Amino acid sequence: MKTMNSKTPRRTLAGVDIHSIGLGCMNLSHAYGKPLSEGEGIDVLHRALDLGVNHFDSAALYGFGRNENLLGKAFKGGLREQIHLASKCGMTGVDGKRVIDGRPETLKATIDQSLQSLQTDVIDLYYLHRLDPAVPIEDSIGTMADMVKAGKIKAIGLSEVSVDTLRRAHSEHPIAALQTEYSLWSRNAEIAAVDACKELGISFVAFSPLGRGFLANGLTDLSTLVEGDIRRGMPRFQQPAFDQNLPLLAPLKQIASDIGIKPSQLVLAWLLHKADHIVPIPGTTNLAHLESNVAAADVRLSNDVLVTINALINQSTVAGARYPSATQAEIGTEEFI
Repeated sequence: MKTMNSKTPRRTLAGVDIHSIGLGCMNLSHAYGKPLSEGEGIDVLHRALDLGVNHFDSAALYGFGRNENLLGKAFKGGLREQIHLASKCGMTGVDGKRVIDGRPETLKATIDQSLQSLQTDVIDLYYLHRLDPAVPIEDSIGTMADMVKAGKIKAIGLSEVSVDTLRRAHSEHPIAALQTEYSLWSRNAEIAAVDACKELGISFVAFSPLGRGFLANGLTDLSTLVEGDIRRGMPRFQQPAFDQNLPLLAPLKQIASDIGIKPSQLVLAWLLHKADHIVPIPGTTNLAHLESNVAAADVRLSNDVLVTINALINQSTVAGARYPSATQAEIGTEEFI
């Protein structure tokens, strides 16, 4: 794995020393805007590595396999040893549709396909992407524990599950990481998950730490969302909630300007200040944004700034749910009453 110098901001994930900012790779292949070409995607991945990022997060679902193929091509050969690689099973594309399936036979097939796509013999951190309500968590985790014994994966993670499910899984096999959405405007993790992870010695991996682009001042006009952008179906990106949330941006931008940083760096630094077992994995298709995000690891915020932005954007000041009801029913994360 790539050696970082003593000044590189660090976190520990699955027992491995990593840069404190990882890269969420989903939007290189789908979900937001138009996917990059293969060459453009590889350029982003290589630039991230050049900047010191060494944790890369993919999934069998992303691009219905295209994302794992992209990472496999980008990091084949000697570069594979320089990165900490994460992927996910339990939710894949079947006949063009997203399917949650945590059955042992499905997970076994998925890991073998993922290893082939990623062009690697072992995945460093492998998540159960979603809990399958038809399959006991112990069965899914037991199958993943067999993957560890077989040397196909090194550590097991969970995504978007409740603390109760996390504890049950952890009793079956040590869980290295819990991944769920966490940002200034998605605080559900503060109900129980962040503290439970600290108690159990589990890393908390925060996806969408920039509020799916909103907190980075990256979306101020809904008409710019292309067909197929997943934000079109999210309540916070629909009216009237979107217009109710827009006024939050001006004071956030002003606070960032006052201390000489960008809004994206402000909200990433806020997250890093919350606890040292939290690893944000912002995603981007833009090289300049990538460089800015990575630089946020060096930002230090005063207590006054932390208090101010905590009060500005939180579960009480943000309008709209983070998921539509059908998607919300698929996850187990704790919800504010």
